[in-house]
Amino acid sequence: MKVAFFNTKSYDRQSFNAANQQHQHEIVFFESHLSHETVSLAIGFPAVCIFINDNLNADMLATLAQGGTKLIALRSAGFNHVDLAAVTKLEMTIVRVPAYSPYAVAEHAIALILSLNRKVHRAYNRVREGNFSIEGLLGFDLYGATVGVIGTGRIGAIFAQIMCGFGCKLLGYDTYQDPNCLELGMEYVAIDELFAKSDIISLHCPLTPDTHHLIDIEAIAKMKTGTMLINTSRGGLIDTQAAIDGLKSGAIGYLGIDVYEQEADLFFEDLSNQVIQDDTFQRLLTFPNVIVTGHQAFFTSQALANIAETTLSNISEFEQSESCVNEVKIETAIAPK
Repeated sequence: MKVAFFNTKSYDRQSFNAANQQHQHEIVFFESHLSHETVSLAIGFPAVCIFINDNLNADMLATLAQGGTKLIALRSAGFNHVDLAAVTKLEMTIVRVPAYSPYAVAEHAIALILSLNRKVHRAYNRVREGNFSIEGLLGFDLYGATVGVIGTGRIGAIFAQIMCGFGCKLLGYDTYQDPNCLELGMEYVAIDELFAKSDIISLHCPLTPDTHHLIDIEAIAKMKTGTMLINTSRGGLIDTQAAIDGLKSGAIGYLGIDVYEQEADLFFEDLSNQVIQDDTFQRLLTFPNVIVTGHQAFFTSQALANIAETTLSNISEFEQSESCVNEVKIETAIAPK
């Protein structure tokens, strides 16, 4: 099948070329994002493959359909950047990679927790400058801490398993109670109770209209003073300005994010020689108790291989039967806020 790949980097091309040895699709890679300016490049391609920062609204989808595109292949688990109603109306098909490496994302969330707690980022810079003082680097034992897990799907469940290994008490919030989490001793509670009792809160839920700004001023007000907040899911789950206010007041004691609600113009690009125009993002970086990584939680060799294989398998399955087990339906369940 002829497939246009947008928003690709060298590591994408390497992993997909390797996986395509088996599938033999006709792949054309484009470095540019799929946008109104570049959508003409997709004319004549029955399939288009995009990443998380390629936003497909109704107009974009209509243009793709007019150009002959029938399949939208996401090389991600999330699909909030695609207008599903328009996909259905245009009789297009959208497929995704539901689980590429849940361990990668869960382990990155742990890395953020450990780094924030023990001030690893600050200690690293001090030692490089010959400063061996440990003033201001005080942490706390994870053993015995209460960890709230919002969203206990595969990633959330693996995260909970790792935190259980540290000896943490687990609280969970989800519409479905995972049996493995229950075996770990997780107690499922209402979200307000989770906010009130957790020392650490980690977000592992999808971004939907109901979860947009799940963490807002009201939510932060319900948390313990000094709560650690971790987000490796989607940036829109957190109201960034509310988080900044929480950091300034001390309500949020630590913030670790691998995602940011306005990341589309920032992440995955080298902007080191430019002045970043996003003042809100720049304000975040001024806090000593904040760590931001650039959407790298998924970025392991195993995950890249799984993404490539699943994406190409999805395309092969659609080519053969015009259906796919990983198809995204508009009626996909949405978790309540």
